[in-house]
Amino acid sequence: MEVLFYLAALVAVVSTALVVTRLDAVHALLYLVVSLLAVALLFFLLGAPFAAALEVIIYAGAIMVLFVFVVMMLNLGRLTRERERSWLTPRIWVGPSILCLILLGEIAYILMLHDGPLPGNEVIEPKDVGIALFGPYLLAVELGSLLLLAGLVAAFHLGRRLGVGEEARR
Repeated sequence: MEVLFYLAALVAVVSTALVVTRLDAVHALLYLVVSLLAVALLFFLLGAPFAAALEVIIYAGAIMVLFVFVVMMLNLGRLTRERERSWLTPRIWVGPSILCLILLGEIAYILMLHDGPLPGNEVIEPKDVGIALFGPYLLAVELGSLLLLAGLVAAFHLGRRLGVGEEARR
């Protein structure tokens, strides 16, 4: 299990480094998804399957959809159609695909070859999660939602096109 942990950590570090070094925002988002999936696998290997599931659902799912919408709003116009065509080439998907295949291989190894119970096998009910999120962590949850809302409003404001006569009002 230690080897799997270090392999998942390596995938997380490599994909995070690629997020920082990519010039195209969509390429960086692809590597960010891989990084978040690797962190979810790390949580699972550390015995926190519920945290791993939340990592996949909330961060790799919902937050990434928000990021994609922001990228779509900021890249308006004819240039966007040309970029979207370039995103559909198979060459772009090679790096994230290789890293995801490594993570998939680790998960398959854990599920098929590991004898005995998986780490963190206790049942956590949704009521317990709700009590934790809206109990001691209520302020953090609300601040996080306000931060996401502010980011979305700012992206909309930066990405919208000005109509005729609106430029004079600025």
